[in-house]
Amino acid sequence: MAADRRSSWLKGVLDLLVLSRLTDGESYGYEIAKALAEAGLGEIKGGTLYPVLNRLEEAGLVEAEFRAAERGPGRRYYRLTPLGRERLTAESGAWLTFHRAVQTMLSPGGTTP
Repeated sequence: MAADRRSSWLKGVLDLLVLSRLTDGESYGYEIAKALAEAGLGEIKGGTLYPVLNRLEEAGLVEAEFRAAERGPGRRYYRLTPLGRERLTAESGAWLTFHRAVQTMLSPGGTTP
């Protein structure tokens, strides 16, 4: 049950988390998934992550570039676009406001601000 709940919560914020992960520069899918797992968000499988990356690319929020590797398979690197940075700023503020409201309600005697 806890895993199902975490999955539902993550779906609502995964796009934002992926955009956030790209603020320091480009990255590829496995590296993004690893960073999210290290942040305590659990394992994000490719079947979940790559549709998010494709959707973000189609929306013009990230750009992708395939690079061949000397050894092993090539990788698709993603980077934020200016529009992606704008969306990240706007949605981060909205998410933090929502988070504070939830935190208030979950606190003992929680009431709306």
